Amino acid sequence: MFCNQCEQTSKGGCINVGVCGKNPDTAALQDLLLYALKGLSFYALEARKAGINPKQADRFICEAVFSTLTNVNFNPEKLQEYIEKTVLFRNQISEQLQGMDKVPAFNDPAANYLAGESLQDLIEEGNRQGLLVDRRAPADIQSLQEILLYGVKGVCAYAYHAALLGQEDEKIYTFVQEAFTRVGSHENDLDFWLNMVLKCGEINLLTMELLDTGNTSAFGHPVPTQVTLGHKAGKAILVSGHDLLDLKHVLEATAGQDINIYTHGEMLPAHGYPELKKYPHFYGHYGRAWQNQQKEFENFPGPILMTTNCLMMPKDSYKDKVFTTGPVSYPGLTHLKTDNLVELVDKALAMSGFQSDEEQGNVMVGFARNSVLGVADKVIAGVKAGVIKHFFLVGGCDGARAGRNYFTELVEKTPADTVILTLGCGKFRFFDKELGAIDGIPRLLDVGQCNDSYSAIQIAAALANAFECGVNDLPLSMILSWYEQKAVAVLLTLLYLGIKNIRLGPTLPAFITPAVLDVLVKHFAIKPVSSADEDLKAILG
Repeated sequence: MFCNQCEQTSKGGCINVGVCGKNPDTAALQDLLLYALKGLSFYALEARKAGINPKQADRFICEAVFSTLTNVNFNPEKLQEYIEKTVLFRNQISEQLQGMDKVPAFNDPAANYLAGESLQDLIEEGNRQGLLVDRRAPADIQSLQEILLYGVKGVCAYAYHAALLGQEDEKIYTFVQEAFTRVGSHENDLDFWLNMVLKCGEINLLTMELLDTGNTSAFGHPVPTQVTLGHKAGKAILVSGHDLLDLKHVLEATAGQDINIYTHGEMLPAHGYPELKKYPHFYGHYGRAWQNQQKEFENFPGPILMTTNCLMMPKDSYKDKVFTTGPVSYPGLTHLKTDNLVELVDKALAMSGFQSDEEQGNVMVGFARNSVLGVADKVIAGVKAGVIKHFFLVGGCDGARAGRNYFTELVEKTPADTVILTLGCGKFRFFDKELGAIDGIPRLLDVGQCNDSYSAIQIAAALANAFECGVNDLPLSMILSWYEQKAVAVLLTLLYLGIKNIRLGPTLPAFITPAVLDVLVKHFAIKPVSSADEDLKAILG
């Protein structure tokens, strides 16, 4: 196996077993799935040319790609099912084209791939195929192909969530499929791949906008909300991940059942949505994201629903109470469809729940673009009066590797006349810090999930418009932590928008070669984080 798609990859690429726990067989199946999806993409694009709308295949491709993101799907049987469905969709489209006398002839062997009969056959084929990039190409082109592939993975994750909420755009599906047909080819030069990478950022901006529309249409615009970090006596369910629609289904299924619902990790911002916070049994937030996750999950006295990635593989000691939805699948865990949550509810009723109340403080959420721009006049006045000197966007992913304390230290050391916008699970390094307020505006503003990066972009754009300048001219610094492929997609969006001087950490991606990094430094002034003191001195002077 070879896998270098996450920040915690070992020595430039995991080759024996993933740091995340992914084994070689799972890695081989994921590689083969991407190869098969490349073949399906040829046919989906050809179908469009022939006037056929491959809607089912479009959605399926995004879901299947989502299953290959870090920590989403380690279930060999489920990956086998995805591979077989990929070939089935491809054959169905081929038959439609043949019926129209438009039989395509593709030279790429991926377009003619035939799935092996057994799981072992698939694993062996996956080992032969390897990662979907052209290993014959120069290192810099390989690097750009990997950046594109991982960016597309992030796009597919966001597009999957958006589609569940009824928000789709054919331009997204077309680009994803075009990217798949290109990745792995040994044609085109460096400029072509650079343009494809930036195009991925452009498409991701559209995708995040659709997801934002889906979330706000279904659940309302987030409003500032105080969330308890404690718990109260009673039966309990913990919902982790990102999928707000799954959370709503849980709230609906448990209404009137005397079961309290708690969020974990990236679900914290859900408490700010009016259509979710209206449920009286939607109680509070439990735990963080990475730092103590295994212990938190083990100690939680109720079942846990994992809706998306960014979580470590569950331990055997508590697997019997963990359920999954959507593309998330691990061996030994029960997978649920959210229109039937009977097993989850029954498990909650059978478990002990919390035996007593416990207060552990509160945090504020709900500072998405509507809330922040609602006090924009006050913010702008504060900047003009010198009360607010600088804005920091400290966002992105959390992880288990050492070095992420940098982000906590940086936030703690920011001066009292600065404001910190944060989003993503990286904020769990500092989300409960007491940083005070400036003229009634909290210094620490939780914009939301990593999925809400669109909101942060809109805030920056609105401030730039108010000051009649570009975003790069604002007293705004972006310090981003990355872990997996959605973070790659968001970074590409920022580069597409021309945002400069981004500090990225805790380490730079292993799949970026020195020459490609040099291009990013030259054109975008992107730079690695150093120390909190050094970076603050460089930013603030």
